[in-house]
Amino acid sequence: MGQTDKQFNGFLRMVIRDLKEGLAEDDPAKLREKIEILLVDLQTTLED
Repeated sequence: MGQTDKQFNGFLRMVIRDLKEGLAEDDPAKLREKIEILLVDLQTTLED
């Protein structure tokens, strides 16, 4: 079953939010953690 436009837009908002938070992070360890969390979320979404 495909996504609706609203679901896809929500997904994109999540990715954009997480990337913006990563860009604002000064601590490399925290940046890495945020990227790892985003990657897990993306992989989980892909597998659903």
